[in-house]
Parts: sequence; C-alpha cells; structure tokens
Amino acid sequence: MNVELIKKESFVVIGKEGSTSDGEGFIRKLWADANAHFSEIAALAKKDENGNLVGIWGAMSDFSRSFAPWDDFSLGLYLAGAECADDAQAPQGWTKWIVPGYEYLRVQVEGPDTFPKMLAYLRENGNTLAGAVHDFTDPITGTDYLYFPIRKL
Repeated sequence: MNVELIKKESFVVIGKEGSTSDGEGFIRKLWADANAHFSEIAALAKKDENGNLVGIWGAMSDFSRSFAPWDDFSLGLYLAGAECADDAQAPQGWTKWIVPGYEYLRVQVEGPDTFPKMLAYLRENGNTLAGAVHDFTDPITGTDYLYFPIRKL
C-alpha cells in the first residue's frame, strides 16, 4: 500500500446527494444519476490546462454536514460529483458542498479491504481522522483513491 501525504485547500463539489438512509445501493444509484445528467454541470467543472476534468469526487460527511466521519463508518451523507469552480452555483436537482481544506493521506484503492487496511495504518502510525474520508477518481487515468483527512488546514 503506497500512502502519500497530500495537502488540499478547500474545494467545491457539485453532485447528487444521498444518504445511507436511502438504503442499500444508494451510492451506485447516485453515480448513475450524476453520470446520466453530467451535461448539466459539465461547464461548471474545473479543468486542467489541457481541458481535462480535475477530479471526480465521492465526498462524504456525517449527518450534521460538518464533514466529520460517518457514524460507525456506516451512517452518513454522500455526494457523487465533480470538482467545480468555487463560485459555481448548483443547478436544480444538484447539491453544492464546500469541502474544508485538509492534509490527507491518499491511498490507491486496491480492493474492498483498502479502507480497513488504511484505518489500521492510521492507528499504527498514531494518526486519527480529522474528517470524513472521500472517494476520488482521477479522470485522466481512471484510478480510484481514498483520501483520509488527518489535519484540518
């Protein structure tokens, strides 16, 4: 497991929001909805100098919307969307989150055991979560990562 320390200032994600209260498979349904209607936010999405999307995020928060970790890592909110310009306004049917800046430990997803392995890594190295863990997909490579916040900026 290759763990990298990443510093990321506050950023905006516009996406489709749901919660664990929506039942099993809700994240898959959110992504299907977001992907089917992506054209509605495409112009708002941040792009690099080559015109590629900067990031696809599965942002998470506890129910208080304070970006604390999910309750028992099993109860919380999820936003399936794209990183967007800070001043972007969410179109009807979409939700805008402003994710606080953190220092993250970033790890590539290698399977369903990546999350528990990373929690063990945090404990073994004296780190605690400073916020909710986020899913990130690099739009250029399609590589999936988990971002574990360890220090608020």
